[in-house]
Amino acid sequence: MSNKDIINRLHNFERKVLPLLDRFDNTKELSKETGLSEIEVMRAFQWLGNKDILKIKQELKEVAELEENGKKYIEEGLPEKRFLSCLEGKTSLTQIGEKANLSKEELNSCLGILRGKAAISLKKEGEDLTIKITEQGKKLLEKGFLEEEFLKRDFPLDIKSLKEEEVFALDNLKKRKDLIRVQVVKLKKAELTPLGKELLKEDIKKEEIFDRLTIPMLKDGSWKDKRLRAYDIKINVPKKYPGRKQPYRRFLETVRKKFSSLGFTEMTGPTVETDFWNMDALFMPQFHSARDIHDAYYIKEPKYGELDEALMKKVKQAHENGFNTGSKGWQYKFDTKRTHRHLLRTQGTACSARMLTSENLKIPGKYFALVRCFRSDVIDATHLVDFYQTEGIILEEGLNFRHLKGVLRMFAEEFCETDQIKIVPGYFPFTEPSAELHAKHPELGWIELAGSGIFRPEMCKPLGIDVPVLAWGIGIDRIGMFKLGIKDIRQLFSQDLEFLRNSKIV
Repeated sequence: MSNKDIINRLHNFERKVLPLLDRFDNTKELSKETGLSEIEVMRAFQWLGNKDILKIKQELKEVAELEENGKKYIEEGLPEKRFLSCLEGKTSLTQIGEKANLSKEELNSCLGILRGKAAISLKKEGEDLTIKITEQGKKLLEKGFLEEEFLKRDFPLDIKSLKEEEVFALDNLKKRKDLIRVQVVKLKKAELTPLGKELLKEDIKKEEIFDRLTIPMLKDGSWKDKRLRAYDIKINVPKKYPGRKQPYRRFLETVRKKFSSLGFTEMTGPTVETDFWNMDALFMPQFHSARDIHDAYYIKEPKYGELDEALMKKVKQAHENGFNTGSKGWQYKFDTKRTHRHLLRTQGTACSARMLTSENLKIPGKYFALVRCFRSDVIDATHLVDFYQTEGIILEEGLNFRHLKGVLRMFAEEFCETDQIKIVPGYFPFTEPSAELHAKHPELGWIELAGSGIFRPEMCKPLGIDVPVLAWGIGIDRIGMFKLGIKDIRQLFSQDLEFLRNSKIV
């Protein structure tokens, strides 16, 4: 791009600032020279920097700034000067306060300051205090106060630029309330690049530049005589962060819509479950390792829930003797009190068990649930103690394992967009046969995505079901990792704004 093209793209702010950059380098001075505000000068800096015309350098500087009382005393005069000006012979403290319009706090401050300068003498007469000006005080009043002269300076002031007597005045003023403040600030300065120095040699005209076409210009044709600014569509601009849904929540809503579009009906269940629906109705023996207190989170109060006693007796028989299914069951004494215990749901399959006994169940039918589950675990890049699980069942006469494999392959293609899958043998107490779905992650390698199988008769018949039931549970959190392109499962629930702003939208 030629220098002429670059100049043609300059904003009016830039046109005012650029010709002065060989003499001034900071926003304050340039603001005075151009009539722009410091914010407008800073914008010109940024735009010129984007065009590689200048570089912005930051410098830490200790500066003195006026506070509320400092600005007040510039207009009204220092309290000690007003105090001293009111002294005629012996004057009481009350009289001085009224004449000089000083508060009680200001009067006390003046007494300390003027006594320190030997400008007054004090005498107690009755209940009142009389004050008299000294010869030193008269000289001070005639000569003027160093602190008052200091306040007339143009603030903020660079501490390093102060003379010795000004540093002395500053130290005195800093001790007083809300008068002056010293702080370290970041100053931004502009330094021309070689390109910037070249442009200074060009004739940067200060004629009026128009940034947009208006309706009146088009109506009267005046746009033909006006100079319109060219735009650089390639220049970098500030990022905008509009409101958006949390990425994983958005993904889960997409999953819900996709299952609905595939003809599945959503099923639900309580987060606080009983041992019965969470494990016993699934034909999981009460001595199974998954029942360990270190795996499930049990509820302290209320400890037990209510159940359909007739249904519970059928499930009890299935555990003890197989419930007329041809199975011998687990052959142990079923604990009816234990089955009433409350816990946090450990698996979405509890929703499937409830659905099989629901009056709303239809055969044939396809159902899914998207639910939060809880298990005690060691937290790492692929495990959390609370997680989402997508659970589902398909029931119809004639279903077999080939249908299950087809369903699993469809899930991998629909939700993971991958054909790199493996279906391997698995074990679940409530399914036979059982299988696991594995898919290949580009970073994590092969990971388990789903457990599946065909519900056992010992589970289905006590619940009143006599047709095959294909069942599956997807670790939807891990599929979320696939889709969102993240390596650590903990990022799914991250509150880090940088991650949330820049994460993929799926």
